[in-house]
Amino acid sequence: MNKTEKKREREKKTVSEMIALYCRKNHGTKGRKLCDECRELREYAVSRSDKCPFMENKTFCSNCKVHCYKPEMRKKIRKVMRYSGPRMIFHHPVMALRHVIENKREKRRLERENYKLNI
Repeated sequence: MNKTEKKREREKKTVSEMIALYCRKNHGTKGRKLCDECRELREYAVSRSDKCPFMENKTFCSNCKVHCYKPEMRKKIRKVMRYSGPRMIFHHPVMALRHVIENKREKRRLERENYKLNI
């Protein structure tokens, strides 16, 4: 498995865990089981990640200039992220820390690129 594939799999696992956490706490599901709405969102998010042509150059969808989510699904995933993001440190601390570190690196890289473009 190459670097891009590993990154893609890690992103899919992270979003799946965040959706599962949201579903358990907001829809009362147990364990790994998801309600129909959350299962649909998870499948959609995974399919978007599988088809992403920018995976080599970005870390997370939130940092992407091209938003490929349908508006309704984008609204749903934002709601999940807002809820699950702060709680991930308690449920999946390593995954949460990795996400924060990668996100900071990506933002710094984007700032450097924008700075170079403006010179």
